[in-house]
Amino acid sequence: MQKSMEKIAGDTEGVAYEFPVFRFQGSDGNAPRAYLQAALHAGELPGTVAIDALMPMLEKAEAEGRIRGSITVVPWANPIGRAQYFLGDQQGRFHLGTRTNFNRSFPLVERPDPALLPDTSLASVDMKLKARLLALSFGHDIVLDLHCDDESVAYLYVPAELWPAMQDCAAAMGVEAVLLWRGASDSAFEEASVHPYLTGARDRLDKVVVTTVEYRGIGDVDGPLAKSDAEGLYRLLAARGVVADPAMSAPGAFEGVVAPLENIEMMSAPKAGAILYDVEPGDRVKKGDRLATIVHAPGEKDGRVEVLAPQDGYILTRRSHRITRAGDDLVKLVGAKRSTDARSGTLED
Repeated sequence: MQKSMEKIAGDTEGVAYEFPVFRFQGSDGNAPRAYLQAALHAGELPGTVAIDALMPMLEKAEAEGRIRGSITVVPWANPIGRAQYFLGDQQGRFHLGTRTNFNRSFPLVERPDPALLPDTSLASVDMKLKARLLALSFGHDIVLDLHCDDESVAYLYVPAELWPAMQDCAAAMGVEAVLLWRGASDSAFEEASVHPYLTGARDRLDKVVVTTVEYRGIGDVDGPLAKSDAEGLYRLLAARGVVADPAMSAPGAFEGVVAPLENIEMMSAPKAGAILYDVEPGDRVKKGDRLATIVHAPGEKDGRVEVLAPQDGYILTRRSHRITRAGDDLVKLVGAKRSTDARSGTLED
């Protein structure tokens, strides 16, 4: 394993950001190559600790000569967001200088070639970071961007063009749901990673793995979950031939929830107040079931309002906080049919 440090110049003199990159050299030039990054939204750490648990497994495979395809690992992908605190709270989703989501506005290029990336010498620091991360990912057949939600089951965002060829990956990782998206996603990292294959080498789509991995909720950072997630990542690498491991059996069919993004019901709060949930991630509900109650006028008659399921479905996520503004999204419900308020591309800012 080789470790290097990437350095991103800041927007003012004397300021710079660094993050480590780990590389495992493969023995077979024809084997698939893999790129893993975590914490692009700097406060989302389940993926970071999963990589921490994965590294000894990769080091063992390397020592035994079982790394077939080269692997690049970036456990802390966003040193800029990692350094952003406001009134004691970590703010890692948006770059405070540009008010841009760290997982939006990646450059889209026609081929996975760093020479095609825009010149960022005069760009803001967040755009420099995005161009560098994309360049690091180029040349890899498998690109995994590890995130998490608020409170959630483990699930994947997968470009629809890569499904069902990626069923083995979902099964290997042990996730519970897969959301298929098509079209634009505000140039998220996943879109930028798959874009060259959709515009050019479509004959290779069955070999390509590109996905955003949502590792449950932001508070799900603990040893047993990290170990389980690391084992899932390792199974994927073995299943796709990046790592040789004869002890690993091929993953079976994926039996979790699969739905297009347009089936997601983003259930919003009709009033501001305290949230009393009736459902948890992983629950199945019927149309008309109560999902939550908002206590907007405590102690007063008619001081509560209910949030009901608009169709049968599966509870994918809910918010981790218990105070809401009117209009805030509370729950992602995977419906059995297209939502009347269907959103494509991205579900949230």
